[in-house]
Amino acid sequence: MNALVSLPLSERIAARRSEQIDWAQVENDLDANGFAVIGELLTETECRDLARLYSSDEGFRSRVVMERHGFGRGEYKYFSYPLPPLIADLRSAIYPRLASIASRWARLSGSEERYDDDHAGFLERCHQAGQTRPTPLLLDYGPGDFNRLHQDIYGDLVFPLQVAVLLSRPGEDFTGGAFVLTEQRPRMQSKATVVPLRRGDAVVFPVRDRPAPGARGYTRVTMRHGVSDVRAGRRRTLGLIFHDAR
Repeated sequence: MNALVSLPLSERIAARRSEQIDWAQVENDLDANGFAVIGELLTETECRDLARLYSSDEGFRSRVVMERHGFGRGEYKYFSYPLPPLIADLRSAIYPRLASIASRWARLSGSEERYDDDHAGFLERCHQAGQTRPTPLLLDYGPGDFNRLHQDIYGDLVFPLQVAVLLSRPGEDFTGGAFVLTEQRPRMQSKATVVPLRRGDAVVFPVRDRPAPGARGYTRVTMRHGVSDVRAGRRRTLGLIFHDAR
């Protein structure tokens, strides 16, 4: 049996896990800090099973070697459709909660964009816009690898929030390799934040920008994310992006 399609997480379990998250706290943290950490979103077994998938090309649509494109060092693979149930169910369960935050952010930013209540509806919009390639991915870093500050946009239609889940154990599987966010407010220098994560923890953060209060109402704050140099070991991460790519 294909290991990708047999990973253990049913739609019902994914929905229950989403219901256990303190979404009010997630929203407050996103508003205040530009990111939110969800502790133990995945179990140790799920993390190990996902991390092991990287050694096979089965179930992936492409592999990117970052150094070839100036993205950093290390590599990542994009999953193909159909996604493993573990990823597809979690993506669908989390999306509605983030969509309500995204729509409120759009209103604060003066945008007329609103986001579908269910992920299937939003993906249909992506596909109508010519964005049909799945974007969930596994990232793999070894000693000396890093990811330059960037944004995961992929097309005209962008869902403004994404999730990264650390699959490896800091201090045991790898050292270094911190998750880094930067924000750039108008007429100010950039601010960098290092987000500490344990294996199984997820960080929710903006794809491109977020609204922040300013002297004359809300302003858009530009956000980028990356990973600092891995000093030793191997670091693997699951990325959940909610819009598809061209």
